[in-house]
Amino acid sequence: MAATPTEMQNPSTGTNQAFCKGRIVKVPKSPLIRVEGTETVIPCNVSDYDGPSEQNFDWEFSQGTNFVRIVSTWDSSFTSQQYQKRVSNGEIMLRRSSNNAVELLIRSIQPVDQGEYKCITPSTDATVQGNYDATVQVKVIADGLTVSGSKARSSTSRKLSEGDLLDLRCTASTTSSEHTHLQVTWELKNGPAWQEILSLTHEGKFQPSPEYKERYLNGDVRLDTVANDIYRLSVSQALSMDEGIYRCLVSEWVKGADSSWQKIQEKNVEIATVVIQPTVLDVLMAASNMSVTERGSLDLTCNITTDRSGIFQTQVMWYFTKSPDDTLSDAQVLLSVDRDSVISSSTLVSPNHMDRNSYHLLVRDVGVENSGYYFCQAAIWVPQHNRSWHQVVQKTSSPVSVVVTALDPDYQVFLNASKTPKFSDDPAELECRIVNAQNREENIRFTVSWYYRMRLRSDDVVTDELLATMDADWTLLVGDRSRRRIQNGEIIFSKLAMDTFSLRIQWTSESDRGDYYCVISAWSRHHNNSWVKSKDVNSAPVSIFWATQDYTLTVEAVKLKSFFVAGHTFEMTCKVSSENIKTPRYSVLITAEKPLTGHSNPNGTIRIISLNQDSVVRLEDWTDQARVDGVVLEKVQENEFRYRMYQTQTSDAGLYRCMVTAWSPGGGGMWLEAVNGLSNPIQIDFQTSGPMFNVSVHSDNPTVYQGELADLLCIVTVEGVVPEPDDMSFDVSWFAVRSFALDRAPVLLASLDRKGIVTQAKRNWSSDVSLERISPLEFRLRVHGCEDQDFGNHYCTVIPWVRSAMGVWQREPEIQSKPIFISVKMDVLNALKYPLLIGIGLATIIGLLSCLIGYCSSRWCCKKEVQETKRERRRLMSMEMD
Repeated sequence: MAATPTEMQNPSTGTNQAFCKGRIVKVPKSPLIRVEGTETVIPCNVSDYDGPSEQNFDWEFSQGTNFVRIVSTWDSSFTSQQYQKRVSNGEIMLRRSSNNAVELLIRSIQPVDQGEYKCITPSTDATVQGNYDATVQVKVIADGLTVSGSKARSSTSRKLSEGDLLDLRCTASTTSSEHTHLQVTWELKNGPAWQEILSLTHEGKFQPSPEYKERYLNGDVRLDTVANDIYRLSVSQALSMDEGIYRCLVSEWVKGADSSWQKIQEKNVEIATVVIQPTVLDVLMAASNMSVTERGSLDLTCNITTDRSGIFQTQVMWYFTKSPDDTLSDAQVLLSVDRDSVISSSTLVSPNHMDRNSYHLLVRDVGVENSGYYFCQAAIWVPQHNRSWHQVVQKTSSPVSVVVTALDPDYQVFLNASKTPKFSDDPAELECRIVNAQNREENIRFTVSWYYRMRLRSDDVVTDELLATMDADWTLLVGDRSRRRIQNGEIIFSKLAMDTFSLRIQWTSESDRGDYYCVISAWSRHHNNSWVKSKDVNSAPVSIFWATQDYTLTVEAVKLKSFFVAGHTFEMTCKVSSENIKTPRYSVLITAEKPLTGHSNPNGTIRIISLNQDSVVRLEDWTDQARVDGVVLEKVQENEFRYRMYQTQTSDAGLYRCMVTAWSPGGGGMWLEAVNGLSNPIQIDFQTSGPMFNVSVHSDNPTVYQGELADLLCIVTVEGVVPEPDDMSFDVSWFAVRSFALDRAPVLLASLDRKGIVTQAKRNWSSDVSLERISPLEFRLRVHGCEDQDFGNHYCTVIPWVRSAMGVWQREPEIQSKPIFISVKMDVLNALKYPLLIGIGLATIIGLLSCLIGYCSSRWCCKKEVQETKRERRRLMSMEMD
C-alpha cells in the first residue's frame, strides 16, 4: 500500500526536520505495516538539489547490516543477482511520479521482503550538503482477514415484492497480529458501476451515500452488527431502485507511525441478487359511457384489483373534467377516501364502499353542468417499521363519459304588432309572448332578444342585427344599431308580464322599415346558483312597413327690379313648393357666386346670410363692417322669403341664389332634415364706364445705409373718366417681404384708410415708419433709422372708393403694385469712428495714470539711506568686493 505524504521523513537525522541546508531525501516514516500478498508502494523524493531537474534514484534492501541492490533508474546493471528475476518479470519495479520522485512497487509482498529499504540519490550538487539517502522499515504481517456471506443465506437470487423487507448479512473478521480496525461497506450494482449504500467506517461511524442519505435518516436503510462478526443491511421498504446485485466490501485499517489511519488491504464478497417485483394494480370503471336525466342521480363504480397480500391500505380519489384531454392537474376533485377510510365532506356527492375492491360514487340531483368525464385514482400504501406509511403503487382509470340530458321546458313564442305606423314619425310597438308553456319549473326563467332584418327586393343575403338582449338576471344589453336611440328614449324595451315582452319605437323613420322577430331563451339554475341557457325559441317575423313617396322641393328666385345702378337696393324673393313632406318648415341660405379673386373662396361661392327653420337670422361670410346692416333676409309667407341688399357696390356683382332645406318634425320635438333645393341664379351686373386705376411704387434711392432714411412713393394713376379729387378716396397699405425672392409671407408695415387714419404694425426693432398723403394720388412711406431687418421687397395695395352721382361711395376692386427691392448697407467709417476715438482716449488715460503711480512710488515709498565705505578710485577694486 502507498504511504501518505505525512509519512515522509528524513531518516539520516531520525527527526522530521533537517538541521543542515542542502539536498533532502525523504521516505515514509517507519515502520510501514503491510499484509502478505498485497501490493506495496514505497515513495521517495528529493528536494533542495542542484543540477538537472530530473534526478536518479537507487534502491537497496537489508535484513541486517548489509544492503543488497534492488533496482535503479539510471543503471540497468545495478540490480543484484537475487533480485534480477523479480525485477525482470515486473514483480518489483520503479515508477517515476515526477522529476524528483519515484515509487518502489512490489506486486505481492512476502515475509522475505520484510526489512529496511534505502533510497539513494547520486550527487549532482556543486558541493556536498544535506543527505543523499534515506531508509524506511517495512513489516510484513500474515493475512488474517476473512469475508463471507451469511451461512443461512448464501449468494442466491431473491425475489421481493415492492414494499417488502430486505435483509442481507455479511460476516467479516481478522486475526491480524497488529491492532487493526475493519470498515464494512454495502454496495449495489444495478448498472455499469457499483454504487455505495451505507458504510460502518474503521472509526465506528455510519456513513450513508448521498443517494441513500434521506432513507438512512428516515430509518428505512440501516446497518446493524448482529454479532461480533456479522453485519446486517436492512431495507424496511424495498423499492424498484433497490433491485440489483449486493456485495459486502471490507477493508482493514491500521494506525501508522504518524498516528494516521492507513488502509492495508480490502476484500469483497457478493451476497445476493435481489429482484423487486412491482405491485400489480388495476383500476377500472364499471361503465364506459352513461346518460342521465337532469335532476336524477349518477352512480359510478370503481373496481380495484391487486396482487398485494399482507397488510396494506387503499386510497381512492374521484375526479371530474370537462374535456378528455385535460390533465390530472386541471381536473376537479369530487371526493377522496384516504388510507384510513376518512371521506372528504361533500353535500351533493357521496361514496358507497361495498367491499375492499369496489368503490361507488353517487352524485345526486345532477344538472347539465355535470356532463363531462369521470375517473377514479387508487393508491396502495404499506406500513413501515417506524409506523409510517409508504405508497408503493398508484394508478388512474380510464375516464367515463357522462351526458346529462336537460329537461328543457316546452313552449312556443308568438309575436304581434300592437301598433303599426302609417308613415314616418308614427310610433310602432311589438309584443313577444310565451304561449303553451309546459314542464315549467321554479328553476327556469325566460329572457328575450330582439332582432331586425332589412327588407331587400333582390336576393342579397342580409344579416340579422341585434337590437337588444337580456341576460339571465334580466339586464338589458343593447346592440350598436339602437344604442344611441335607446339613450335618447326613442326606443323602449320593457317586460310587461312574466311571459310578455315589448319593443316600442316612439318615432319611426325610414331606416326602421323591415322585419322584426324575437327569441325567447330559457335559463336553468345550477347547484351553484348560476344560470345556464338551455333553450332558444324564435318567433315568426313581423313586418313593419308603410308606403312612402320621394320628397320633392322646388325653389324659384325672382328679381323684383329689372334694372338698377350701383348705390341702389337689390331685392329678390325665393318661393318654395314641396310635396310628400309632412308639415314642412324651411331654412334659407343666400349665396353669391363671384369671379375668383385672392380673397374669395376656392369655389367662388360666398355664404351671405341665412334664416333657419325657427326664423333665426345669421350673417355667414358677410364681413363688410361698414355694411353690417346692409343685407336683410326675412320670411314673407310660409313658403316665400325676401332678400335685400342696400347701397350696392360694384364689388357685389355676381350670381345670387337661394339654398333651401325642408325640415319635418321628428320625435322628441326635434326637426329632421328632409330634402334640399337650390334656386335659379339672379345676376347683378353693373354696366359702367367709370375710371380705371393703376398703382406703382418708386424710390429715388433704393439703397440706403444703416441709420439713414428710406423714402418710397405709392403712385396711383387714373385712366378713362377722371373724377374730381373730392369724389375719390383710397385705402393704402404698405407691405414688405423679407427676402430677395417673393417666397415668404408679406409683413404689414402701415396702412392709411380713406378717412386719413394711419395704423402702424407692431415692430420688434428700433427703426420707425411713417405714412402720409402728399398729393391726391401719391402716398409716401418713410423708414427712419434703417436697420438690416428693413431690407426686402416692398409694395403697396390700394382700394379705390368713388362717389357716384347719387352721392354713394362705391368700392372698387383692390389693386397691387409691383415690388421694389430696398437694400440696407453698413457705413464702415462711421461704424469704426466712435470705437477708435474711445480706444485712443482710454489708452491715453491709462498711460498717464501708470506714469503717475510710478513716480509716486519711487519718490516716497522706495527712498532709503545707504551707508557705504568710501573706496579708492583706482582701476582695480579691493578684494572685499569679492
